[in-house]
This record gives sequence, structure tokens and C-alpha cells, in this order.
Amino acid sequence: MSTFKILTLAVGTAALLSAQNSKFECKEPAVKRTFIENSNKPSEINIKENKIQVALLLDTSNSMDGLIDQAKSRLWNIVNTLTTLKYNGKAPEVEIALYEYGNDGISDENYIRQVTPLTQDLDLVSEKLFALRTNGGNEFCGAVIRDASMNLNWDSNEKSMKLIYIAGNEPFDQGRVSYKNVITDAKRKNIYTNTIFCGNRDEGIRTFWQNGASLGDGKYFNIDSDQKVIYIETPYDVRISECNAKLNDTYIYYGSHGSEFKSKQMLQDKNAEIQSASNAVERTVAKSKKNAYKNDHWDLVDRVEKDKDFISEVKESELPAELKGKSKEEVKKAVVQKSAEREKIQKEIETLSKKRQDYIDKEMKKRGSSDADDLGKAIESSVIALAKKNGYSI
Repeated sequence: MSTFKILTLAVGTAALLSAQNSKFECKEPAVKRTFIENSNKPSEINIKENKIQVALLLDTSNSMDGLIDQAKSRLWNIVNTLTTLKYNGKAPEVEIALYEYGNDGISDENYIRQVTPLTQDLDLVSEKLFALRTNGGNEFCGAVIRDASMNLNWDSNEKSMKLIYIAGNEPFDQGRVSYKNVITDAKRKNIYTNTIFCGNRDEGIRTFWQNGASLGDGKYFNIDSDQKVIYIETPYDVRISECNAKLNDTYIYYGSHGSEFKSKQMLQDKNAEIQSASNAVERTVAKSKKNAYKNDHWDLVDRVEKDKDFISEVKESELPAELKGKSKEEVKKAVVQKSAEREKIQKEIETLSKKRQDYIDKEMKKRGSSDADDLGKAIESSVIALAKKNGYSI
């Protein structure tokens, strides 16, 4: 009898084999799992999850203090808009990158700087955003778009949403790098370029900001960057703020820099609160979203959710004082307890945030506010439009 070494198993489809003359025919199966030779275990097929990736390119020249202030005020609102999107019923992971350009204090010949890469460490994005300072300079939009489109770690999944938002107030075609070429190249990678002109709409059109968005299949907006962000207080704000304190209590830091990251989390809470009480509420809502706010690089609860075996690997010296001297089982029990507490708090925040948003939407409708009153509203409006275009649901 002939012996066959079959390396492919057809799942869910009958395979027709003919052993005549020591040969066989196999009808192509609908689904395959590949076996590794000399192994009884099939290798897993990795189904890549979608991501929503957003690069914010902000003009930090002298006249842009208002723009930076709006960005600080709207960061968490932008994050919350992104977390409402779903693809095939799943909420994709959210990553944000930050660039500044047009600042004489930057040593680069094009006056551009990658402030943060695409990251889920949103406390880092917030920290760097609040540290931005304006200074006179030349605004080279083509150069900064080229850098962002080429040097950020954009996801290869064609179903992922990849968005560039560039905001500024000088002619879009300045500098030696052609915005037309770099935006066209970015679009080939399914990266959409959106433009936000800080000034009169017609002036933005005349100075090619609208053309940039058209080439990038994105949206063009104009805003008054000096306008203060309008906040609407709601009956749910106080309770959400109370939930933030409880949420913070569920974090267990680990590692040599764990306590430092925990302190940074508290600092970014304060930065959000300095902007306004409503902004602090927006940050709390963002912190409750698992697909956006992850801290597995310093928080034991998030790390164990990602890697179930991590507790057996972590050294006692890397644990906080309250867990030193505890057995692995005791540490695991503490993590499970904090995880359950966090999930309960997150659910409460989710319920409250929906009621809060309904309240805000009704108030905005009464006031007749524009979709693009400020940086955050412009981004929110375009994100929703582009998401629907690409098969995402809200």
C-alpha cells in the first residue's frame, strides 16, 4: 500500500482522493489549515484586525497658539469619536501620531518634527501635545505630509482607516516638496489626507488647501483657530468625574518605570481638567474605551489581559509595594479583582457617556452650531463621513 504524507487538511469540505497508481487528486477546499511537518499541531491562521490610525499635523508657527489650544481641548473628543466606529461589529484599535511643522525652533531643514509615532499610549500623545510651543517659521505642508506618510508605521490591512489631518494658515504649496506628489503617493497606500485651513474659507481654497484634500480623497474645512472651544455642561459630568477616580484605582503599575507612567496618567488628568471640566470628562470617557486607551506597557491589568501567563514571568522587584512578598496566586487574585472592578466602572461610564452625548447633541442642535466650529468638530465630521464611505458603522 502506498503511503501518503498529507500536509494540508481541508476543513468543512470533503476531499476526494483517488489512490490509483499511487497518485491522488484533491478538490480545492474552501478553508485550509497548514500542518507543520513532524508536528501534530496546526499553525494558527492570523486574521489581522482593523485599526484606525490618525496622524495630526499641526502648524506651530507664531500665529497658531489658538490652534494648539483647540487641539489640547479636543484631543479626547477626537479619540471618543474614533472609538464609536465599528467594522463588522468590532471596534478597531485606535492609534494616534503627532507632528509639528512650521516652527523655527526645529532643527530639520523643513522645520518638521515627529512628536510621537502612531501609538496607543494616549497619555504620551497628551503629554507631548501640552508641551508644544509656537515659534515663527516657514510652513512646508508637502514636506510634513511626506514624512508622515512615509515614516509612520501605517497598517498594511486595506480595511484599516488611515487618516492624515493637517492644519495651518499659510499657502499649502510652500517649500520644495510637491504636496501633489506626496498626497497622491499617500493615497496609493490608502491614506486619506484631510486639510483644515485656519482662516477664511475662500482664502484656503485660493491657497490650495481644498486642492490638497481633493487629491487625498479627504475633506477640506476652514476654522477660526482663535475661537475658544464651546463646552456644554451636562447633568452627567459630575458622576463621570467621580468614576474617573475609581477607574484610576484599578491600575496596578509594574516594571522599572511603572510608577512614573502612573504619575503621568494623573498629570494628564490634570492637564485635561485645566482646559475645562468638560474636557476632563471627555478624557475619562476615552479612558474607559478598551480599543483606545491601553497601558499594557506599565499596567498589570492590561498586560495580563494581553498575556495570561505574564504573572508567572514578572519579577517581584518589578511589582508595587502592596504586592511585594505575595505569592503568584495572590498577585493573580489581586489582578482579577481590579480587572472586574474596572469592567464594572467602564460599563457605568459607557452608559453615562451615551446619555451625555445625547444631551450635547440636542443642545448643539438648538444652538445651530456648525460641524466645523473648531479643530475637533472638523475632524469629528470628516471621520464619520470617511468611515461610512469605507464600510464602518457608527
